[in-house]
Amino acid sequence: MNQAAKAGDTVQVHYTGKLDDGSVFDSSAGRDPLEFTVGSGQVIPGFEQAVEGMAVGQTKTVTIPAAEAYGDRVAEAVLQVPREQLPPDLEPEVGQQLVMQSRDGRQIPIVVVEVTEDSITIDANHPLAGRDLTFEIELVSVH
Repeated sequence: MNQAAKAGDTVQVHYTGKLDDGSVFDSSAGRDPLEFTVGSGQVIPGFEQAVEGMAVGQTKTVTIPAAEAYGDRVAEAVLQVPREQLPPDLEPEVGQQLVMQSRDGRQIPIVVVEVTEDSITIDANHPLAGRDLTFEIELVSVH
């Protein structure tokens, strides 16, 4: 009997993630399948919900709204940082990806969005925040 994926199961899936314009932002094609435990919060909520109830070998396409993916963009996550607060050897460039450390020690990926003589502007929003995501998902195995 073909088992349906449920909370607590470890599953393996192949997937392709696309944006509204059809461009692919991530895919497991040519790699090992993605393995995660359903209900554990290891992947975005909408992806978990899509896999739950699927049978091995089943393929589905699902569009996940931003709220169930990486959330909405948050204006407070765009910050201006005075140059004197930056490491002296840093030569920031627009588009450069850096890592900041939060007060509680977490690593936060950021992107430089503007550079001036006195400061830089950084964006700590996830690059896919505010975007609806479409995934083609194939359930490979359930343990």
